[in-house]
Amino acid sequence: MRILVTGAKGFVGKNLCAQLNNIKDGKDRTHPGLTIEAVYEYDIDSKPEELDAWCRDCSFVFNLAGVNRPQTQEEFMQGNFGFASTLLDTLKRHRNTCPVMLSSSQQASLAGRFGNSEYGRSKRAGEDLFLEYEKDFLQANAPSIGPSCGEYEGSRLVLSPRVLIYRFPNLFGKWCRPNYNSAVATFCNNIACGLPIQVNDPSVELELLYIDDLVDEMMACLENREHRCEFDGLEVLPREGGRYCYAPVTHRVTLGRIVELLHQFRDQPQTLNIPAMPADSFEKKLYSTYLSYLPKDKVSVPLKMNVDARGSFTELVHLHDCGQVSINISKPGITKGQHWHHSKWEQFIVVKGHGLIQERKIGSDEVIEFEVSGDRIEAVTMLPGYTHNIINLSETEDLVTVMYCNEVFNPDRPDTFFEEV
Repeated sequence: MRILVTGAKGFVGKNLCAQLNNIKDGKDRTHPGLTIEAVYEYDIDSKPEELDAWCRDCSFVFNLAGVNRPQTQEEFMQGNFGFASTLLDTLKRHRNTCPVMLSSSQQASLAGRFGNSEYGRSKRAGEDLFLEYEKDFLQANAPSIGPSCGEYEGSRLVLSPRVLIYRFPNLFGKWCRPNYNSAVATFCNNIACGLPIQVNDPSVELELLYIDDLVDEMMACLENREHRCEFDGLEVLPREGGRYCYAPVTHRVTLGRIVELLHQFRDQPQTLNIPAMPADSFEKKLYSTYLSYLPKDKVSVPLKMNVDARGSFTELVHLHDCGQVSINISKPGITKGQHWHHSKWEQFIVVKGHGLIQERKIGSDEVIEFEVSGDRIEAVTMLPGYTHNIINLSETEDLVTVMYCNEVFNPDRPDTFFEEV
């Protein structure tokens, strides 16, 4: 498969091309059915002869080229409709009937109905052009156009889907340009860089599509698994065989909630608190997005080390409802711990040095022991109701231990009681 991506240097294009090249180069093996021979990356600085050659050779087109912030309103139609026309004409000239994906916008749904922006009209015009292109193809004598339009079942030509039109909602993710056409990108960039933001109405709700979810849907296009639908205004109506396509995973979030989360992310190096981030949640995707905007001077942050003659203890992160992770360093010959908990439990993981972990059930004389070493990584659980310690057995080397505790330390309810093992 040889894939042409127009608008390859834009937000979506960069993310899509990165994934396509990962598959082409064998770095991503999660799509075993896809064989990508070439990725043709076309953008505004590409040469017309490159577009001509790639339109002749490609077997799939992702048309992401478009105009979002032109200097004049007329440029909307030139960029969003004019280039689409050029692309389709070039494919026609080479009798290349490969599938073509069109990046459109929800604004196209509103054009002529609830709004009449030049941007929306230009996107709608591009859609109509692609739909007419598909209609003309289906009405034509397909076998005379060329075999790339489908696959044969015996002597009968089965047509492949020709046009895949996506009306994207608001997009967010890494490499999205701030202060351009994404509020999320602007908020992430400004908050990460200590710049002011403006929110006129925190209750405004956005429908947001994460870039990795969008790229996953683009992979589904290549595997003939795209999600089809019709539109009723902005409402997506999933429908097999629908004229349009959609990415099935989106998130509806208010501006106020977005800003609240971003402020929590900004404060994390001081609070150590990481909010709850369930799998596939908006919070998880927004955090990854926010981190991609951190300036160089905020990528590395010092942590508070509690240091004494025995060594040091440093809290790394506090996890929402899941406890905390810390690093403990014990000097040679030092014993740490000597306490027990009613409900709290911990795991000690020695990553450097040679030590001994001891545990004794309260009210019992039996001591259980675990000799541990950074040469053989293992996790030892400190059981509730057992007093425990960790001893550095080395005379020369520090003992370094990663410690997980199932709850963040609460000085009002420490659940920690001294008693020697």
